[in-house]
Amino acid sequence: MTQPAKGVEGLNGAAGRSSVASPRGAAGAPPGLSGTGSDGTLPPGPWYKRRTFIVGAVVVAVLAVTVVTDLPQHASRGIQISTDTTVMQQVNQYLSPCAYAVNETFTIFQEHTDHQLTASDEATAPGLLRDDQVACSLTDESMFNLGNVEVPGSAAGKQLQQLVGTVTLWATSDALAAIEAIQTLWTDPSNASARQQLSKAERTLTSDRKAALANLATADHVLDAHLPVLKMPQLPTPS
Repeated sequence: MTQPAKGVEGLNGAAGRSSVASPRGAAGAPPGLSGTGSDGTLPPGPWYKRRTFIVGAVVVAVLAVTVVTDLPQHASRGIQISTDTTVMQQVNQYLSPCAYAVNETFTIFQEHTDHQLTASDEATAPGLLRDDQVACSLTDESMFNLGNVEVPGSAAGKQLQQLVGTVTLWATSDALAAIEAIQTLWTDPSNASARQQLSKAERTLTSDRKAALANLATADHVLDAHLPVLKMPQLPTPS
């Protein structure tokens, strides 16, 4: 098996998972592989996985905390940099399990498609994909915390407010959709609906990552400083 990309340490994934603070599966047993309807299409997912619900929930949550944590207008540049640095550290911490998970899913699927997995790896992979799915779900503790990061109301903070919302969508909508599509393609490689869902998810993963990085760059410009780098991986393209 080839060396997994971007820090994925093989199919056992033990090192990558144990290094994150929030345990996967805290919300209960992971759901099974995505299925298909009688017409070959993917059925609609649970309400908490749908993008329309996620968008609304993220907007409400982020706006709420922004009002609560409004910085006073006279806050010094040093205080703003310190506060915004804390925001980025929290974002990276809470994003880490899902970022690892979706990168692992893409890597496993690419090696599966290229027939580079051993028989043992093939048998282990579906369980790992289920764990990866849970890690990017809104029911996961880290994802819940990500959507509730306290964002300051300064000029730079308004950019970070948008970043938090976009990163949360990247994880709980884009990444989750990609993982679920790959789960279906694992057992049904010819499923056209799953293939279309994966292609769409790849596009939104790329565009949302670009938008979040642009928000961070603008915040850096406003502060004339360099906040912590956003640890959102550029994913491989298995489709």
